[in-house]
This record gives sequence, structure tokens and C-alpha cells, in this order.
Amino acid sequence: MKKIIAGAALAAFSLLAHALQPYVTGDKVAGGDVKAAMAAAEQKLTAAGFTVIGRHNPQGLPQHASIVVTEPGYSAALTQIGGSAVVGLPIRVGVKADGTVSYQNLEYWQRAYLRANYGKAEAAIKATSDKLQQALGAGKPFGGDVKPENLPTYRYMAGMEKFEDKNELRTYAGGFDEAVKTIRDNLAKGVAKTAKVYEVVIPEKKLAVFGVATNDPEDGEGWWAKKIGPDHVAALPWEIFVIDNKAYSLFPRYRTALAWPDLGMFQFMGIGSHPDSNHGMMAKVAGGAYEGKTQ
Repeated sequence: MKKIIAGAALAAFSLLAHALQPYVTGDKVAGGDVKAAMAAAEQKLTAAGFTVIGRHNPQGLPQHASIVVTEPGYSAALTQIGGSAVVGLPIRVGVKADGTVSYQNLEYWQRAYLRANYGKAEAAIKATSDKLQQALGAGKPFGGDVKPENLPTYRYMAGMEKFEDKNELRTYAGGFDEAVKTIRDNLAKGVAKTAKVYEVVIPEKKLAVFGVATNDPEDGEGWWAKKIGPDHVAALPWEIFVIDNKAYSLFPRYRTALAWPDLGMFQFMGIGSHPDSNHGMMAKVAGGAYEGKTQ
């Protein structure tokens, strides 16, 4: 009987050992306030060869922030794949006022985003992950276990969206240039109480991705992220991406569940208005119309 119990425990441990989690805890930096923690983390990142493209202080989460960076080899690998791979090109690092640092587990996110194309960028993903670990430290992964083989088709539950169910927001008669200009202009205007956090535009490939802060006090990220776990701040901000003459965002039920895979059903129900309101904000930023629930 003891052997059976021991074998079952070993099998369970083996499954967990092969699971991936969305975030990695880094070494603490000098804290005291969010700005000081961000500055200390940024210094480490730039010294390691990362380029800072955005800083995000989510409305309603005064003790949390994220830094968005790119890395040349990583960016080149994803650009070569093209298409929807652009959504994963920005790398997010979370910080807290007390100096706590976290960052995206790139293998987790890219197995979900690249799916069958993961192998094409695997070397760059591993090299960039190593650079992140060297720059920020390699502490305990956290955020919820998902098996690597389940990430390419990940969804929270049957009937919900997957990555491949791209949420098309608008088609632009004026092509890629009109798409980029429209999104830039609307973020600059603060349409739907949004703001730009970052942008990466690759005109030769007709690809772009924009980080979108959602600052509405009732519908924005502050209220729902606080409710389900602000320590996952490296999931923020949200994004809109452009492929040729079309603008997309990931379905909120997919994007939220991927970033919070340990979310309980009652927690998910507790932010039930978030997917629809988020979709509405992204549609307006893209310059499209939003006429009610689509999910």
C-alpha cells in the first residue's frame, strides 16, 4: 500500500514538474515606492541589453506597475514568423512598491501564442529567458500550472475562445498605414478612457502591436485585476495588434484566463462584466463601432 501511495505521489509530482507557470519571481530591488522599484528594475534590464518601450501604472493599483521591453534576437525571431506572433513580441516585467519583481515566463506565453510555430523561435525564446534570469534573478515560478502540450489550444473551459479565435475589430480600406494611424490617434485622444503604453510597428511586414491602458474606473483593469490578483501585474497592459489591414485583440476571456490560469470559477464570475467591457474599449480604440455583447 505504501508503495502505491508513493508511486501516486511521484506521478503527481512528475506532472507538476512538467507544467509551466506564467510568471517567474525575480530578485527584489530597492523599493519604497513604485517609481523607485521601476527605476531599479529598468537599470538591470537595460544593462542586460533589453530596450524599454513602455511603463505602465495601472489605474486603481497604486502599488503595482509593469515595464515593457524588447530584445533584438527575440524580436527578430517573432517577426520572422510574422502574423499573430507580433502579439507576443513585447516582454512584460512586473514590479511592486516594496521592490518585488516578476516577469513573464516566455516559454509559457509563446507556447500559447506561437503554437505550431513554437519550434521556429525556441532557441531565441530560451536565450532571452536566460537573459531575463541573469538580469532579474530566477526565483520561484507562480501563477498556475498548465501542461506545455495544453498551451497551444488553451482555453479556460469548453465553449470559450482559444488564441486562434482572433477577435477582429476592424478592417481598414486605407490598409496598414490607416490602421496604425487610427489606433495611434485614438489612444492619444484617450478614446474610451484608454492610453498608449507602448507601440511596436514593423512596416515592412505590415505588423504592429500597441499596449493599451484601460483607465476607466468602473470598467478598466484596476477593478478587475485587483479582484483576481494584482500580483499578476506582468500580464498588463492589454494589447491591440495589426496584421496588414485588420486590427485585432485577443478575446478577453482567453487573454484573462491565460494570464490567470489558476482562476476559480467564482472569481471568473465575479468579473463577469470585464470581457464585454474590455472588448468594447478595444473596438473603440480601433475606430470601430461597439453595439453590445459579443461573447
